[in-house]
Amino acid sequence: MQYAWLIWSIFLLAIWAIVYLTLKTKESKKEMLTVSLWTSIMGLTEPLFVPEYWNPPSLFNLAEKTGFDIESIIFAFGIGGLAVVLYEYASFKKVKHTKISQKEKMSPRHRFHILALLAAPSIFALLLFATKLNPIYSTIIALTGGGIASWYCRPDLKKKMIIGAFIFSGIYFLFFLTLIAVYPDYVSLVWNMESISNILILGVPIEEIAFAWSFGFMWASTYEHIYWKKIL
Repeated sequence: MQYAWLIWSIFLLAIWAIVYLTLKTKESKKEMLTVSLWTSIMGLTEPLFVPEYWNPPSLFNLAEKTGFDIESIIFAFGIGGLAVVLYEYASFKKVKHTKISQKEKMSPRHRFHILALLAAPSIFALLLFATKLNPIYSTIIALTGGGIASWYCRPDLKKKMIIGAFIFSGIYFLFFLTLIAVYPDYVSLVWNMESISNILILGVPIEEIAFAWSFGFMWASTYEHIYWKKIL
């Protein structure tokens, strides 16, 4: 069990590679790689979750010693890219992007472009420092709030956001089930069940499912929102 977190992070990276290599367009590949690289930085937030949310055995026992671990960076890289392109990957047609025109940027909704992009980190920071919520709940609320802000600013992306959220959470759930199948006691030994709801769905903490949905909901719009692009 010592290397379960590492093995499943690499397993996720393998799924990422398969999706990347089979994407239909170069633009989608660029989108996936770009977002993955940026999302990997989120792996550095792991000390906020260890041991308040969980305490996974990690390579060189880094999580226990420092709060940081290599696996979290790999994991964040993988889920970032997958969440942003699964809608396009599941499409029966090639998805193309085009730049939003300067005229379109003058739309009243786009006045809140920066505020919408900063909504999630701002909400997370507020909840983290002003409340005693477990960091996982702060994350779920922040991602959902950030997604709603993105929806308001970019309603043209709502279909991608909703479908992307369900596809990503479904894949994430199945991915988690494979971990439990090999290590049945992993959740009870690693997750801080006393600090969360202790509600499991087929052995998966409900917080993980909520995180997957909220992450997929917001992240699906990230590339287009940041780079002022729209889907044709």
